[in-house]
Amino acid sequence: MSTQEKVIEQLESVVIRFAGDSGDGMQLTGQQFTQESVLAGNDIGTLPDFPAEIRAPTGTLAGVSGFQLQFASHDIYTPGDAPDVLVAMNPAALKINLGDVRPNGIIIANTDAYTDKNCQKAGFGGNPLTDGTLSSYRLYTVDMNKMTQAALADTGLGPRDIDRTKNMFALGLVSWMFQRPIGVTIKQLEKKFAAKPEILDANIRVLKAGYHYGETAEIFTSAYEVKPAAIEPGTYRSITGNAATAYGFIAASELSGLRLFLGSYPITPASDVLHELSKHKNFDVMTFQAEDEIAAVGAAIGAAFGGNLAITTSSGPGVALKMEAISLAIMTELPLVIADIQRGGPSTGLPTKTEQADLLQVIYGRHGESPVPVIAAQTPADCFWAALEACRIAVKYMTPVFLLTDGYLANGAEPWKIPDVESLEAFDVKFRKEVDGFLPYLRDEDTLARPWVKPGTPGLEHRIGGLEKEDGSGNVSYSPTNHEHMVRTRAAKVKGIQRDIAPIEVYGDPEGDLVVVGWGSTYGAIRTAVDAARNEGKKVSHVHIRWMNPLPADLGDVLRRFKKVLVPEMNLGQLRMLLRAEYLIPAEGLNKVTGRPFTKSEILRGIENHL
Repeated sequence: MSTQEKVIEQLESVVIRFAGDSGDGMQLTGQQFTQESVLAGNDIGTLPDFPAEIRAPTGTLAGVSGFQLQFASHDIYTPGDAPDVLVAMNPAALKINLGDVRPNGIIIANTDAYTDKNCQKAGFGGNPLTDGTLSSYRLYTVDMNKMTQAALADTGLGPRDIDRTKNMFALGLVSWMFQRPIGVTIKQLEKKFAAKPEILDANIRVLKAGYHYGETAEIFTSAYEVKPAAIEPGTYRSITGNAATAYGFIAASELSGLRLFLGSYPITPASDVLHELSKHKNFDVMTFQAEDEIAAVGAAIGAAFGGNLAITTSSGPGVALKMEAISLAIMTELPLVIADIQRGGPSTGLPTKTEQADLLQVIYGRHGESPVPVIAAQTPADCFWAALEACRIAVKYMTPVFLLTDGYLANGAEPWKIPDVESLEAFDVKFRKEVDGFLPYLRDEDTLARPWVKPGTPGLEHRIGGLEKEDGSGNVSYSPTNHEHMVRTRAAKVKGIQRDIAPIEVYGDPEGDLVVVGWGSTYGAIRTAVDAARNEGKKVSHVHIRWMNPLPADLGDVLRRFKKVLVPEMNLGQLRMLLRAEYLIPAEGLNKVTGRPFTKSEILRGIENHL
């Protein structure tokens, strides 16, 4: 069949999952397909999924790496539920992911990897490509290894280098199948391999070989097209949550006029914030990779004392180690932002999987009465705005602030409309310079913030530390009444942040049968499920909480307008417990701790069950 005879079918959205061995380049393949889809004008949502082992044994179930992407001609909020297309580079990838593929979905298998040995290693009794296992799917078998070798036969490259390029064949084939522009991938390859022209040539050759195979192979009778989405005009780019977090911190530095200092110790999935910030020394950014978590936060506290915009980043295990120092920042009332990019726990747990189980830790996980404001980002792009807001509150109220994201947001991507820099509001940063009437703990009447003084300011020498302070003077005080006064004052300062929190937005009707309450990365799945329920005529609304501490002032009134409250969380019910305790409402939980984010269908079933 000629290329001209192939039918182009129109689709509104597609979910694709690339899966293979951890050395097969599935993350790069998925990222490049994402870039192609953004360039094509589609709305996107992504879900990278990779093993915790640095390099698990080849062909084993433990070593499977995957990347799921949904792209659509309309607004979407998730990477999709069941894949429409699974690219399975080996039997282990097929074994792990087959149960997720929708009935009659497309499976593209790299035939050369399906040897008897590999099939047995993956737990198949025979060869799933030939024994009827895949009879309920549309199966396309492609000899990717052989065709990659044929495309590079005259290059002189060794077998290992040739094998590493087969992911480009898969990318080229799927790019043709869904009419993606491969020019953006070629430009990325030219940038990545500029110093290795032979590797660059090999990757481009194989990419084009896969694309043209789709055009010419008779097994593919159709290609598919997803029209561009109707989105708000502007300049967009694909962005991950970790990159957006880093850019939010840089924006805060520019808007405040403060040098940005990041004290961090590498930990999955937070390390990319450190990596990204270290690339931007053209801004007033200083990054410090400490020897451990305690040194990292200690350095950040010192930077805050010195008059810098101080940040420290980690995940749950590292945050636990930082807690004593965070208590010091609370006592000294210094602005510090602690970014907790959550992962599955406890202990080392599931370092490459996602969870929302640090909420109670960041609100209560310190000794003594030590309240800290907590803000949670909702989407990868929203990490920018949440990071910016966390910095603004920290500086305005002279307090540490926790920023919560998670592995799903950190590694996932979506289109981000690059903001107009002129539209961003500058920070009102005030360093005390007046000597007359100065006291280290003299408070602003509105915010209760103490003055921020740069060390070395003449006449404003002062000391701060971990022992309880006398109100005003900052002298060490063991007075029982002063201690209670200071405890209540610090709590009142955090409570006062409610003045900066916008009223709750209710998506849907302001009252009804059920409100679904979420926080953090559950936003997309909840919004999609609520839309589906409302389309069926159900009286369901959605409330998503951004500030976890303090909670919005009007939240209790909003929740009491509904007959039932459902709280989906990737934990065993931490927000649900807080809502029950704070508002005495019978909130019910929909809880999941599998290391995977919620799907629309899971939340929709929860809505139906609770109605």
